[in-house]
Amino acid sequence: MQALVYSGPGKRALLDKPKPEISKPTDAVVRVTKTTICGTDLHILKGDLPTVKPGRILGHEGVGVVDRIGSAVSSFKVGDEVIISCVSACGKCENCKKGMPSHCQSGGGWILGCEIDGTQAEYVRIPFADNSLYAVPKGADQEALVMVSDILPTGFECGVLNGKVKPGDTVAIIGAGPVGLAALLTARFYSPAEIISVDTDPNRLEVARSFGATSVIDNTDGNAAKKVMAFTHERGVDVAIEAIGIGPSFDFCQAVVTAGGHIANIGVHGKPVQLNLDKLWSHNITLTTRLVDAITIPMLLKTIAAGKIDPKKLITHRFKLADAMKAYDTFGNAMKERAMKVLLTND
Repeated sequence: MQALVYSGPGKRALLDKPKPEISKPTDAVVRVTKTTICGTDLHILKGDLPTVKPGRILGHEGVGVVDRIGSAVSSFKVGDEVIISCVSACGKCENCKKGMPSHCQSGGGWILGCEIDGTQAEYVRIPFADNSLYAVPKGADQEALVMVSDILPTGFECGVLNGKVKPGDTVAIIGAGPVGLAALLTARFYSPAEIISVDTDPNRLEVARSFGATSVIDNTDGNAAKKVMAFTHERGVDVAIEAIGIGPSFDFCQAVVTAGGHIANIGVHGKPVQLNLDKLWSHNITLTTRLVDAITIPMLLKTIAAGKIDPKKLITHRFKLADAMKAYDTFGNAMKERAMKVLLTND
């Protein structure tokens, strides 16, 4: 089968790989029909996640059709259309039971495209299939459902829920890439008074405005924090969501959060950042980090079915799996290519 393989920092290749096999009774093998590239995949390619070893098939999002099941799988059968969660969960360990499957103690968590081969391939093995797959709702748009694998719950859980967005809040989201826009879309569930989107890409800022940002700020000059403080009459924001994963974006959040506010980190950080406790120690702020648990997938599916959000709008480019190398070139040059989410199809 064809698969997009990480070959070491800065290296990737589209290779022929063996079709995965059932290795445990709780496994399923899924024929992937649609998958996508995540910003985390770019971090892996940069070498930011040394736990990912050369030879690994990348990808942790997608929809597909169940091809085979292990003897212990009871919720799915061959031929079922399924959504693949980015988090594999046994559902039985202490962490899973307290709603933190990203840290599953039975060998689950975020392992697809990280510790085991992922979804950017014709087939993928899914551990703990009963808890790691979701049935595709009848009549649902599969392209939209790919966004439910990871990007939408990441923005929602790590940004909006951790940031405790509430009615009347002023929210600043630094980064108008896919995960920042996912946070924007889901922040609107809670009717904040202001959602400020910050980026250096004019196209992404316009997309953010079309998604519901009440204000957009261009950070090309690096002075976005001063602009946000002026916009809020020096008060600052109730919630600052970091959706890039670099030091300057974390510095921005520290500079603009108001007393009693929340900094919610979403971005994948490959290097240390500075925590300015000399300024924040007395400000009653809450700083949160989180690896997505994807436990909100059922709720998000209902909001999509009800027409409350349309995550398909995040998709800007579509490629066949055979053109995955070109798809990565496009996604890696997002500003030039005006790219958001890049879909890979294997229908």
